[in-house]
Amino acid sequence: MRGKAYLGAIFATAMLAACGRVGFAPDALMENPGADQFLNVIGSACGSQRIGDQSLAFLLSVNSNDTYFIDETTKLYFGDVSRQQYASDINAQYPSDTNQGAIDCVFSKLPR
Repeated sequence: MRGKAYLGAIFATAMLAACGRVGFAPDALMENPGADQFLNVIGSACGSQRIGDQSLAFLLSVNSNDTYFIDETTKLYFGDVSRQQYASDINAQYPSDTNQGAIDCVFSKLPR
Protein backbone atom coordinates (compact mmCIF):
# COMPACT_ATOMS: atom_id res chain seq x y z
CA MET A 1 0.00 0.00 0.00
CA ARG A 2 2.77 2.37 0.85
CA GLY A 3 4.18 2.03 -2.65
CA LYS A 4 0.85 3.04 -4.23
CA ALA A 5 0.61 6.13 -2.03
CA TYR A 6 4.16 7.10 -3.02
CA LEU A 7 3.35 6.64 -6.72
CA GLY A 8 0.16 8.65 -6.25
CA ALA A 9 2.13 11.51 -4.73
CA ILE A 10 4.60 11.43 -7.61
CA PHE A 11 1.72 11.42 -10.12
CA ALA A 12 0.02 14.37 -8.40
CA THR A 13 3.27 16.34 -8.33
CA ALA A 14 3.88 15.61 -12.01
CA MET A 15 0.36 16.72 -12.92
CA LEU A 16 0.78 20.01 -11.03
CA ALA A 17 4.11 20.62 -12.70
CA ALA A 18 2.55 19.96 -16.10
CA CYS A 19 -0.06 22.61 -15.41
CA GLY A 20 2.64 25.25 -15.17
CA ARG A 21 1.55 28.55 -13.71
CA VAL A 22 -2.00 28.42 -14.99
CA GLY A 23 -4.33 29.24 -12.14
CA PHE A 24 -1.57 30.41 -9.83
CA ALA A 25 -0.55 33.93 -8.81
CA PRO A 26 -3.29 35.89 -10.58
CA ASP A 27 -1.60 39.12 -9.54
CA ALA A 28 1.78 38.12 -10.95
CA LEU A 29 3.61 40.96 -12.70
CA MET A 30 2.98 40.83 -16.41
CA GLU A 31 4.30 43.18 -19.00
CA ASN A 32 1.69 45.35 -20.64
CA PRO A 33 2.56 47.07 -23.91
CA GLY A 34 0.22 49.98 -23.17
CA ALA A 35 1.75 50.67 -19.76
CA ASP A 36 5.27 50.25 -21.13
CA GLN A 37 4.50 52.69 -23.94
CA PHE A 38 3.04 55.18 -21.45
CA LEU A 39 6.20 55.01 -19.34
CA ASN A 40 8.29 55.53 -22.48
CA VAL A 41 6.18 58.54 -23.51
CA ILE A 42 6.48 60.25 -20.14
CA GLY A 43 10.20 59.44 -20.07
CA SER A 44 10.63 61.23 -23.40
CA ALA A 45 8.25 64.12 -22.76
CA CYS A 46 8.82 64.66 -19.04
CA GLY A 47 12.24 63.16 -18.39
CA SER A 48 13.92 66.41 -17.44
CA GLN A 49 11.27 67.22 -14.83
CA ARG A 50 12.18 66.52 -11.21
CA ILE A 51 10.51 64.25 -8.69
CA GLY A 52 12.13 64.79 -5.34
CA ASP A 53 15.86 65.08 -5.95
CA GLN A 54 15.89 62.87 -9.07
CA SER A 55 14.94 63.47 -12.66
CA LEU A 56 11.90 61.60 -13.88
CA ALA A 57 14.13 60.01 -16.55
CA PHE A 58 16.40 58.58 -13.84
CA LEU A 59 13.44 57.20 -11.86
CA LEU A 60 12.34 55.36 -15.02
CA SER A 61 15.82 54.07 -15.85
CA VAL A 62 17.27 50.65 -15.12
CA ASN A 63 19.95 52.41 -13.06
CA SER A 64 17.40 53.40 -10.44
CA ASN A 65 16.81 50.98 -7.58
CA ASP A 66 13.63 52.89 -6.74
CA THR A 67 10.55 51.16 -8.19
CA TYR A 68 7.94 53.24 -6.34
CA PHE A 69 7.57 55.85 -9.07
CA ILE A 70 7.11 53.22 -11.79
CA ASP A 71 4.63 51.25 -9.66
CA GLU A 72 2.57 54.32 -8.79
CA THR A 73 2.63 55.66 -12.35
CA THR A 74 1.53 52.29 -13.72
CA LYS A 75 -1.35 52.26 -11.22
CA LEU A 76 -2.32 55.71 -12.47
CA TYR A 77 -2.26 54.49 -16.07
CA PHE A 78 -4.55 51.54 -15.23
CA GLY A 79 -6.90 53.75 -13.19
CA ASP A 80 -6.07 51.99 -9.93
CA VAL A 81 -5.34 55.37 -8.33
CA SER A 82 -6.95 58.72 -9.06
CA ARG A 83 -4.97 61.76 -10.13
CA GLN A 84 -5.47 63.25 -6.68
CA GLN A 85 -4.26 60.08 -4.94
CA TYR A 86 -1.31 59.79 -7.34
CA ALA A 87 -0.18 63.36 -6.61
CA SER A 88 -0.60 62.79 -2.88
CA ASP A 89 1.35 59.52 -2.99
CA ILE A 90 4.19 60.98 -5.08
CA ASN A 91 4.47 64.06 -2.87
CA ALA A 92 4.50 61.89 0.27
CA GLN A 93 7.18 59.55 -1.09
CA TYR A 94 9.31 62.32 -2.62
CA PRO A 95 8.70 65.48 -0.56
CA SER A 96 9.79 68.43 -2.65
CA ASP A 97 8.44 71.69 -3.99
CA THR A 98 9.62 70.69 -7.49
CA ASN A 99 7.22 67.76 -8.07
CA GLN A 100 4.21 69.58 -9.50
CA GLY A 101 5.69 70.19 -12.96
CA ALA A 102 6.50 66.49 -13.36
CA ILE A 103 3.12 65.42 -12.02
CA ASP A 104 1.33 67.78 -14.41
CA CYS A 105 3.41 66.49 -17.30
CA VAL A 106 2.55 62.86 -16.42
CA PHE A 107 -1.14 63.79 -16.26
CA SER A 108 -0.94 65.47 -19.67
CA LYS A 109 0.26 62.21 -21.25
CA LEU A 110 -2.50 59.99 -19.85
CA PRO A 111 -4.78 58.50 -22.48
CA ARG A 112 -8.19 60.14 -22.50
